[in-house]
Amino acid sequence: MANSNTSIFFIFGNNHTCKYMKRIIILCACFISLVPSFAQKMQESRQSPSYSVNVFLGTSGDHGQLSPAASAPFSMLSIVPQTYPDIHTGYEYYAKEFLGFAHTCIEGVGCRGSGGNILVKPFLSSDYKNCLLEKTSQSASPGYYHVSFSNGIDASFAVNGRYGIHQYTFPEGKKGLYIDLAHTLANGFVEEEHNTSTDTLSGWVDAGTTCSAGKYRMYYYLYIDKNVSWKKVSDHELVAELPDDATSVQLRIGLSSVNEDYAKAAIGKDKFDALKIKGSNIWNNILGRIKVSGNKERESLLYSLLYRVVQSPYRISEHDGHYRATNGTEQTSSDTLYNGWSVWDNYGTQLPLLSLLYPEKYKGMVQSLSNLYRFGKKDYATQHEPSNTVRTEHTIVVLLDAYRKGYTVDFAGILDSLKNEIDRLDFSHPDKALESSYDVWAFSEILSILGKKDLSNQYKQKALEYKNYWNKDFKDLTKRDVDRMQARGMYQGTIWQYRWLVPYDIAGLKELAGGEEAFIKQLNTFFGKDYYSHANEPDIKAPVLYDATGESWKSQYLMHKIAVDTMIQYYFNDNARGIDPYIGQVYKNKPQALLQTMDDDAGAMSSWFVFSACGLFPACVGYPVYYLNVPLFKTVIFNLPNGKRFTIKTENLSDNACFIQSIRFNGKVWNKNYITQQQITAGGEIIIHASDKPAKDPKPEIWVSELKTKN
Repeated sequence: MANSNTSIFFIFGNNHTCKYMKRIIILCACFISLVPSFAQKMQESRQSPSYSVNVFLGTSGDHGQLSPAASAPFSMLSIVPQTYPDIHTGYEYYAKEFLGFAHTCIEGVGCRGSGGNILVKPFLSSDYKNCLLEKTSQSASPGYYHVSFSNGIDASFAVNGRYGIHQYTFPEGKKGLYIDLAHTLANGFVEEEHNTSTDTLSGWVDAGTTCSAGKYRMYYYLYIDKNVSWKKVSDHELVAELPDDATSVQLRIGLSSVNEDYAKAAIGKDKFDALKIKGSNIWNNILGRIKVSGNKERESLLYSLLYRVVQSPYRISEHDGHYRATNGTEQTSSDTLYNGWSVWDNYGTQLPLLSLLYPEKYKGMVQSLSNLYRFGKKDYATQHEPSNTVRTEHTIVVLLDAYRKGYTVDFAGILDSLKNEIDRLDFSHPDKALESSYDVWAFSEILSILGKKDLSNQYKQKALEYKNYWNKDFKDLTKRDVDRMQARGMYQGTIWQYRWLVPYDIAGLKELAGGEEAFIKQLNTFFGKDYYSHANEPDIKAPVLYDATGESWKSQYLMHKIAVDTMIQYYFNDNARGIDPYIGQVYKNKPQALLQTMDDDAGAMSSWFVFSACGLFPACVGYPVYYLNVPLFKTVIFNLPNGKRFTIKTENLSDNACFIQSIRFNGKVWNKNYITQQQITAGGEIIIHASDKPAKDPKPEIWVSELKTKN
């Protein structure tokens, strides 16, 4: 006790010590009070959608063609690491040598990639060419990327909107930034102009669009937070020599498709950490439109793929409404406008998903697609694109689909351009004949909406000519080339895979096949003998064709199997029915994520999974109808922007229970295998009772598309 009293006296024995210790006690109390708050915030962070995203999914080999770029939703700016060797994005997950960091990229596309503008490479000494950037570690999350190099350079990047920050740390000594304004991926550099000052670089770059089909111009403004000495290397290459004592350097960049002033205005006041947090919050808001509960690994896969869905198209209009049209002119609009399309690839998956989850943004996308017919539209790209882009076939189908989902489309104002496009469609090959007939059907429906009955019937008859093409090329399955890629001059896919591409007239397709029983038998052969390919878009809508028959349960089985179960895949884009099939999952949450040669195609393939995981799939783009399947989660919630919530709950969920036993919609028995967009966006609740056995009786009410010859 004597020792204890001495200790107490020592601590509290005089006023000075007493005051000092009171301060310590108060500080400790404050710290302790902060611990639960900090722990709570960490827990909330781990529960946020962006925490679940694996940005390295699909970033290695020919398994998605994706990158871990620091990016923002629907933004043309993405800071993309460039490596040797690389894939279509300029980056390869397993590569160790880095070439620098570029500022644009269309994710998941073919033609050896597209984008890669304005390469920046940090270097040591005065020899940028021989300064090896060898990766020792990397990390990334939505809106953020970081990499460390063996020479002591660290590089971090954050992006929000069209504003991004490079943050470099260097060892002491000579150092600089090498900038290549002519750098692109396979799309090709065209020309550029630039200006420098003590700490800025600004100008514009022209480059080819994807597959070098057209051309786009991008304005930029780049600010370095140190006074630099600019050294010209060539007409399009510069070196920014940094002060020897600078161990930390920030480079801030803004982009615009309108002019340099808007690019400069895009640079915000946020510093790096604030920009990183703001970017993460934006991603959480966007990804949070879907909330799921269930298997955590599948939750991570879902959000990692939803992340890819919302990277494009790109916002091109400024806050005051100014934008560049596809004829190069400067225009204004009260809507937020977009560019960067891959419509042929994603009209059946990504665009319908955006229409459902992001109506406030999709409104502007619809207007932007409509504007293509006002200012200039090509199947691939014009010579005056306001951003990089891919292709636009089937835009007319998307516009019809949007109109029937309640979006405003001024068909009358673009009617002549629509007709001109339809009258020039190509029917020269079997695949083209079916693809073009789909567009003709959409035009006939638009004419009917406008009250032009006679002209509508004329184009309906033309659309019905698909039957002649189908009978000629797709009916006879005994020919030796029906399972060969690119047979009979087709672009991608086989006769087996393309024969189902009549989504607007499944009733007529069943008749051509010999009736429903024969139609089902042919579908059984198609899937049973593994003629189906999920490596490309031509037949990815075929799994829901059973929903248009009395055997909906087979579609439910296939939607589950393709999403998460073992598949046998013979077909890849670089061969016909190969002798060594792939056996395994189509979607994996790893760098080699998708099937061999399976490009994500600007979110097309990711959207397929998201739809399946949520228990829905578009029945036919052009109608606001979705077929139902068993979700992968106990609960799926769509948090819609109008304050409404649409919830899908699954009872008896398991991997074996992939069949719908019964459905209740808003408390009532729902004896249909489909639901409409209007019913979803109005809010409500569906409860699906799943089973490991098909529910063959009673058969649900089904939705079947049909092309009727008279209005």
